[in-house]
Amino acid sequence: MSIYDQHLDQTAANHVALSPVSFVERSAEVFGDLPAVIHGARRYTWAQCRERSARLAAALRAFGIGRGSTVSVMLPNTPEMVEAHYAVPALNAVLNTLNTRLDAPLLAWQMNHCEAAVVITDREFAPAMAEALARLKAEHGREPVVIDVCDSEYAGPGERLGSHEYEALLAAHEPCARLEGPADEWDAIAVSYTSGTTGDPKGVVTHHRGAYLNAVSNAATWTMPHFPKYLWTLPMFHCNGWCFPWTVAMLGGTHLCLRRVEAGPILDAMRVHGADHYCAAPIVHALLINAPAALREGITQRVRGMVAGAAPPAAMIEGMARLGFDITHVYGLTEVYGPASVAVKRDGWAAQSLSEQTRLNGRQGVRYALQESMTVLDPVTMQEVPADGQTMGEIMFRGNIVMKGYLKNPAATAKAFEGGWFHTGDLAVIEPDRYVKIKDRSKDVIISGGENISSIEVEDALYRHPAVVACAVVARPDPKWGESPVAYVETQPGAQVTAADLIAHCKSLLAGYKVPKEIRFEPIPKTSTGKIQKFQLRERAKSSSAIE
Repeated sequence: MSIYDQHLDQTAANHVALSPVSFVERSAEVFGDLPAVIHGARRYTWAQCRERSARLAAALRAFGIGRGSTVSVMLPNTPEMVEAHYAVPALNAVLNTLNTRLDAPLLAWQMNHCEAAVVITDREFAPAMAEALARLKAEHGREPVVIDVCDSEYAGPGERLGSHEYEALLAAHEPCARLEGPADEWDAIAVSYTSGTTGDPKGVVTHHRGAYLNAVSNAATWTMPHFPKYLWTLPMFHCNGWCFPWTVAMLGGTHLCLRRVEAGPILDAMRVHGADHYCAAPIVHALLINAPAALREGITQRVRGMVAGAAPPAAMIEGMARLGFDITHVYGLTEVYGPASVAVKRDGWAAQSLSEQTRLNGRQGVRYALQESMTVLDPVTMQEVPADGQTMGEIMFRGNIVMKGYLKNPAATAKAFEGGWFHTGDLAVIEPDRYVKIKDRSKDVIISGGENISSIEVEDALYRHPAVVACAVVARPDPKWGESPVAYVETQPGAQVTAADLIAHCKSLLAGYKVPKEIRFEPIPKTSTGKIQKFQLRERAKSSSAIE
């Protein structure tokens, strides 16, 4: 036994489990008089936000919520959603944020799978939730406690579904003495469901340690100052808002809440409240690029945006640069708490041409500071590919910012962690400067006549046409080549562009075999966070080809 193992034990004085809940207590203590939440006419300081969260925690505890209990929430980006992110983990319970665009059968399936004991739901979603709760009772015999939120900024229809109203419940309970968090930082903090493109969705279970470290990494990655004014354009139901509810608490910042993600309200918040940070998928950034110039007038502060959820097209990065918005590109998955790598900007990049800056910033980059490892491995040999920018492998992560596993799915967990790494399914190369660049999802590579075609590369070419607002390229069956690329395109309102125009445009940028054989001007299916659902387009392409 070493001398350093003797009489040097862990005690309450020198060891505390890591939990992002501690950030809330600190900001209430140190920055209690500063604004924490702005939502329409509502304003809460950090002291008030902490008290409301502690009252919610007390109310949930009265319903028997504690370690291992699940609380499901069906909420937009409102103060109640912020408070749920603080109150539920404080009880060592597990937060399940439901996607507000899901249908009733899937909502019922998820609430049953995670065994939700309490459900907090906004009146706007009453129709879907009423059916989901009825299914939950009829099919699974579950009757969770239902708490209704009647948001002051919502004037639309929607009945109350439960016997408890949120504000009355908070008023009826004295706040917990302290938002404490868990005794063990490995305890679950949240369960978030994947989109379930094949079979049932998988419940991604994350822990307090990972949420704490990713919240800190967000601030370090973005060099966020104290007191940021963070605009909620990203749904908090998506990977717990990429851990930003806790990052904002750590920095004593202000949550600027939005029920709707539209160009007008976003730009209004930047002008009126001075919003200076926001996160979003590429499609939301495109909204701002295409918004009338008059809506952007009066925004004088430096605005910083974080983009993820899909590889950002070059045209989007260039467009944001022209607006003067500073965009940081991050990459990740639900299984790594949202973003876990970043295209860290080097000082020398500013001297490059805009086109080269766009290429450099469009890469997935390097691991977050507190993620142990991210690299590209050959999935068969599990050896790292050379940093030549050519040899493809699979992006894999290892470290503290990786999920515990999939709820009630040991086979899927074992497969995801095969070889001691988390397998993302994303194919990429390592460039000579060690930055990673995605080439495609493994299932999205198009193999035409034996040649691999990156759908992302073809989409990048299409996005460079000024008429294209959104596009997605997938494989369609081809009797001669096996597969060939087909592009689905949405255009600017009033744009006059033909399929022949876009094909000619692609030919000027791509090798001939990569050019789409067909352009289809059709609506593109997207998730609520703006991610394009290629699996639907693949099915559409196969069905269409079969008919033809």
